[in-house]
Amino acid sequence: MISSIRPVETLLSDLERIPETRFYGRVTAVLGMMVEVAGAERALSIGARCNLVDRSGRRIPCEVVGLRNGRALAMPYGALEGVGLGCKAEAVDVEPVVRPSRAWLGRVVNALGEPIDGKGPLPGGLIACRLRNPPPPAHARQRVAGKLDVGVRAINTFLTCCRGQRMGIFAGSGVGKSLLLSMLARYTAADVNIIGLIGERGREVQEFIADELGPEGLARSIVVVATSDESPLMRRQAAHLTLALAEFFRDQDDQVLCLMDSVTRFAMALREIGLSAGEPPASKGYTPSVFAELPRLLERAGPGCGKGSVTGLFTVLVEGDDHNEPIADAVRGILDGHILLDRAIAERGRYPAINLLRSVSRTLPGCNSDEENALIRRARGLLATYEDMAELIRLGAYRRGSDAAVDAAIDHYPALEAFLAQDKAERDDLLSGYAKLAAILDAAGDASSGALAQ
Repeated sequence: MISSIRPVETLLSDLERIPETRFYGRVTAVLGMMVEVAGAERALSIGARCNLVDRSGRRIPCEVVGLRNGRALAMPYGALEGVGLGCKAEAVDVEPVVRPSRAWLGRVVNALGEPIDGKGPLPGGLIACRLRNPPPPAHARQRVAGKLDVGVRAINTFLTCCRGQRMGIFAGSGVGKSLLLSMLARYTAADVNIIGLIGERGREVQEFIADELGPEGLARSIVVVATSDESPLMRRQAAHLTLALAEFFRDQDDQVLCLMDSVTRFAMALREIGLSAGEPPASKGYTPSVFAELPRLLERAGPGCGKGSVTGLFTVLVEGDDHNEPIADAVRGILDGHILLDRAIAERGRYPAINLLRSVSRTLPGCNSDEENALIRRARGLLATYEDMAELIRLGAYRRGSDAAVDAAIDHYPALEAFLAQDKAERDDLLSGYAKLAAILDAAGDASSGALAQ
């Protein structure tokens, strides 16, 4: 009975949103990807939608991104072929929403919430979710609490995440970012995965879904795709749709894992929009609106006001391996920790190539017991000591017996490196990770570990 009522209620809700009057304007100029529309200024505002009708009658959805000299500046979601001077622009007086449901799990959609996996239409849900929701009020949100098992030893032990935490994965190109992302998608103990592939190469989408995510991972996931050849508006909207879907399941009291690859390409889309609208560039060509928009997107992840939460893992593609470039620096200040992938570690064949000494989880040490924190401090101390003396050790300039702490680091370094390496088909839980690390540190021959701990 309920299933027969829901479509009727959805239809009635859609009918109520149909405007009583329609406003039309005309195209007065086209420059690059920017279209000037005159005659409908009173009906159009920043963020409003309009449809351009080209010479063949095709409708091209657009969004108003600026106002100048009494005209609206609109940017299209698709190609502008066929649009010329005098073409009709129809104002759309409806706020963009999406109506997801649990039937969307296992599906792949575009930035408009349309299926692109060839599995037929998506059933609409009863709840209309705004694409650009504000984050929950700070005073009403639950606290980040409870460890989250992500299935990756290095993160579980040294960079422990909690439910509702937001972490950044910072990496240059070709350092294993997608590999780590696929392991997190398959192994994290979450109810639902929402995966946003923003500005990805088109050929990599099917590879990620079929090979990296796999049928088991896809069954509890929704994948939102906007490839690099799509318009900047589509890439921006794909990021907002990813968070809107995560919020929907969070409000159903689910534990949601939100993966986004990548925030950098979202920022690049914002830069294209801002520059086209005439906004002055600031740092490395990024406009001021980019740095205002980043926290609005990233703050939507996190714990909700109820039992559900959105644990966000956002990748940042650093340009030229510069981890202090503007977007990386801005995102690092917003999130609750960062995982840094190091090219030098990847080049010597250790994956995931996490540089633990330069990575931080801001929920530590509060989420761990005293024993676990002591274990981590001791292991980090060994790694830091070895890295400080690495050049001398490789050159043979260090003489064994000169320093007990360095001797202990040399003894344990191979085992710690093996512990940090993990095959993509291997899963390790929280408890076994701590047990394996304790076994390494308590191994025979650690005569100097007590001196190091002190």
